[in-house]
Amino acid sequence: MLAAAPVGVPPESTQQAIGYPSLFLLVLIGALVPVVPTGAIVSSAAVVAVHQTAPFSLALVFATASLAAFLGDMALYWLGRRGMQSKNGSRWLEALRARAPEDRLAQAQGKLAEHGVAVLVLSRLVPAGRIPVMLACLMAKWPMRRFAKGNAPACLAWAVTYQLIGILGGSLFPEPWEGVVAAVALTLLISAAPSVVRRVRGGVR
Repeated sequence: MLAAAPVGVPPESTQQAIGYPSLFLLVLIGALVPVVPTGAIVSSAAVVAVHQTAPFSLALVFATASLAAFLGDMALYWLGRRGMQSKNGSRWLEALRARAPEDRLAQAQGKLAEHGVAVLVLSRLVPAGRIPVMLACLMAKWPMRRFAKGNAPACLAWAVTYQLIGILGGSLFPEPWEGVVAAVALTLLISAAPSVVRRVRGGVR
């Protein structure tokens, strides 16, 4: 005899029907508007997938997150290229410049000139590293195809990294919500670490 589902908890099929499109939209929006904590979203989705019985749940989370991140990055890069080619610029380009401090941008430009696509691949794994490197690619006038060549493995590596954080959280705790809280806390801590380090260094100086 099958156990009844807890009252108020939607069936697993309903969770998936809502969850994957929501994951795609949130990561896509987060790539375009770099204030949404997309890493925490992917980790949370992975936690939920760990506790599901449906096959390929984790694979679907990975595919959905990496595709949404890739499409969002490509759209943002395209908008940035339009801004670079326009005499008046664009709000997207200005938003990118506002989130790329001069020192971080100069560092990204130097590394990009020295290592090329490899820097783009690693930029998504470094907290707050994606936007300075993307802006450096724009200023170096990389074509869309070249940017896509580096961005594809970058998005795959990013999705794997944050999904592993979610899998760890989901495996350590018996309840999904506990794993979600742990995964979100860890991803937010990782994201905040660079800014904390910069402030400490600035205070020391």
